[in-house]
Amino acid sequence: MSLAKQKKRVGILRGGTDEYYEDSLRDGGEMIAHITEHLGNDWQPFDILIDRTGVWHFAGLPIKPSELLHKVDVVLNVSHPSFASVLENLFIPNVGPSSFSYGLAEDRAMLASHLKKIGVKMPRHLIFPYYQPDFDGSRERYSIKKAKEVHEKFTPPWIVKSLTPDSNLGVHLAQTFPELVNAIEDITVHGKSILIEEFISDRTASVHSVPGFRGSDLYTFPIGKYSSEEKENLLRLARDIYRQIGANHYLLTNFAIHPRRGIYLTSLELLPDLKDGSHLGEVCQSVGSKTSEIVKHMLESVL
Repeated sequence: MSLAKQKKRVGILRGGTDEYYEDSLRDGGEMIAHITEHLGNDWQPFDILIDRTGVWHFAGLPIKPSELLHKVDVVLNVSHPSFASVLENLFIPNVGPSSFSYGLAEDRAMLASHLKKIGVKMPRHLIFPYYQPDFDGSRERYSIKKAKEVHEKFTPPWIVKSLTPDSNLGVHLAQTFPELVNAIEDITVHGKSILIEEFISDRTASVHSVPGFRGSDLYTFPIGKYSSEEKENLLRLARDIYRQIGANHYLLTNFAIHPRRGIYLTSLELLPDLKDGSHLGEVCQSVGSKTSEIVKHMLESVL
């Protein structure tokens, strides 16, 4: 009788002590479910949770990080990348963003300055911390005051959204000052920090980059209906950005294309979106692949 094939063990590291705790829990849960459903024949996922006090848990029980060495073969980190240094010190292979690329993704001013060196443009923007009644006064006056600050820096239209992704909040396109005030107040009511940037164009493009996929040094998934020159420029910029920020295992670069001012980087993401109907799922399907193949490739690339 042949022995059953032994599955590789992947720990999904989520949680942490920063403000993204809830987002990390959600993203990690989605990753566990995705691996279970689509890669379950070869991979066994284990939940590694870091609670708000910094205590590590494995499969629901407190654990010392050093004990993970004999419990998993690889860790997929959807928590803060600083925890990767703990894993590296223990010689545990891990997948996830580097601290450097994560820091750039979280600081738009630093990202814009860093990418300016290689000729990448980003929209002008302002960031406002979450509203504090004791410090900022009435919410209505706060919204008007911040709207005036934006109006003085750059002209409409403006994109107004939460600085941190939130499924409960939409993205506002404000074309007048009253619309800007209302958009700021909507984000303020939900207790979120606010990102406001100039609207470049409604023509957008998204490029997914995965190193080593399908034998390519850096595989960029094909993009849609753009001119040959635009496609060439978009893919070149995506590759340049990937290398400039040290994105590690995956990068999504989102662009806006202005008819006269050229191409602007609007945002980037360092982990794949595995939800049903995601843009990554669509581009994978267009080349006869699946999102699970991307996850599998990321995990195997460090083993």
